[in-house]
Amino acid sequence: MTGPEMVTSSSPAQQVDAVALAVFGLLFALVTVLGFVAARWRRADLDQLHEWGLGGRRFGTLVTWFLLGGDLYTAYTFVAVPALVYGAGALGFFALPYTIIAYPFVFVVMPRLWSVSHKHGYITAADFVRGRFDSRSLALAVAATGILATMPYIALQLVGIQVVLAAMGIQGDLPLVIAFVILAAYTYQSGLRAPALIAVVKDLIIYATVIAAIVVIPARLGGYGKIFDAVPPQKLILAPQQSSAYATLALGSALALFLYPHSVTGILSSSGRAVIRRNTAMLPAYSLLLALIAVLGYMAVAAKVGQAPAYAAGFERYGANYAVPALFLDAFPPWFVGFSFAAVAIGALVPAAIMSIAAANLFTRNVYREFLRPGCSGKEEATVAKLASLVVKFGALAFIVLLKKEYAIALQLLGGVWILQTFPAIVLGLYTRRLHRAGLFAGWATGMAVGTWMAWTLSFKAPVYPLHLGSSTVPGYAALWALIANLAVAAAVSAVLAMLRVDGGKDATSREDYGEG
Repeated sequence: MTGPEMVTSSSPAQQVDAVALAVFGLLFALVTVLGFVAARWRRADLDQLHEWGLGGRRFGTLVTWFLLGGDLYTAYTFVAVPALVYGAGALGFFALPYTIIAYPFVFVVMPRLWSVSHKHGYITAADFVRGRFDSRSLALAVAATGILATMPYIALQLVGIQVVLAAMGIQGDLPLVIAFVILAAYTYQSGLRAPALIAVVKDLIIYATVIAAIVVIPARLGGYGKIFDAVPPQKLILAPQQSSAYATLALGSALALFLYPHSVTGILSSSGRAVIRRNTAMLPAYSLLLALIAVLGYMAVAAKVGQAPAYAAGFERYGANYAVPALFLDAFPPWFVGFSFAAVAIGALVPAAIMSIAAANLFTRNVYREFLRPGCSGKEEATVAKLASLVVKFGALAFIVLLKKEYAIALQLLGGVWILQTFPAIVLGLYTRRLHRAGLFAGWATGMAVGTWMAWTLSFKAPVYPLHLGSSTVPGYAALWALIANLAVAAAVSAVLAMLRVDGGKDATSREDYGEG
């Protein structure tokens, strides 16, 4: 059947599809094997944190490309971006310009972070802040912010797995628990090498899924013209009042993207500055992929899957997040449904592994070693990181199993607000020390408070806060408004302390550390 009436009387998602489940299981088994085999890939002493948590800083251009792609384009991206387009229309496309803005930013900034980190053996961004500003408290603030922002991000990967499992008729939390036990086991054994190797398979499966979707589904719906004709006009273009929200979401998200600990981990695991720069030229291929994924939201509107009784239970439970699974169930044979749903699940496991490793690195280096066991050995440090990665994973799992998924979504909104408040210490710190460490800490505290308050007034349901400026109201990304407050306070306090000639601490880095060497 073609045209927007393609919804059929297919079986309800509550019935287990054996074929889809078999294909899903085979691909999941494949990546599990790869996860354990990864420990023997580029053999090294995994009892050292830089080997377990950063892959020995030896990943070349191709591996880094897959790793960063697996790191940044997650299962929740695959589910949530088209869901936002399905529900909110054109506003959901803010994800495209923000990835385009992010890569020039990375090209300029991240080679500097790599150079100074490589010179001094830094494993986390908080390590850099500690050395640059000689401040344990500021480094702890950066580390705690990174861990707080990462936890709900991991939990949301589980939401992506839950959605596709439910779409195949698998109910209950046991399959999710089994998947994360397997993830925890191979991550504990192989460290960052496991998601790096699995990311290659994950990206190939996702590309195959998206290419099939953009060819097969439009053909069944009568072409792209009919798809866009079926979408309500108000969902095709931005309303005038959405312009500032769209722009600030794109800019704020671009600035925040590579501040997340898992992004920094991907950057620092690369073998050199040139690898990072080559990747910023190659990673926009993922932006093209993201654009195609976003259009799936419009396809779901045109296919009227939200009106089909067969998928009513899924939409009732997961809302717009069920749009893509329902679309695939409706458009593809069972074997390809299993293939595509495996892409989503594997797309959850890769970033979840990297995120848990990144959070473990932060805890080990900037809490355990800094405050609890300053003289710990390298082996002890690695062991603590491995255990911490387990705690992070199962904490996220408990969050999803025991609490409502809406809480994870709310905290993820907060995560974006929070992580952007580390921008002054990390990014500006790469270029100047004119901001005093006490000023940066005061700015961070202000940004965290302002951003959290804005999210609270929005009932943690939306990232856009209507800022009142005199008689005008400017809707914008709460994280960006909070960053502006952060910078204002940091600059003001730093200026006062400079006039009072308050000591800013000893900088452990030198100008040469940021160069091409």
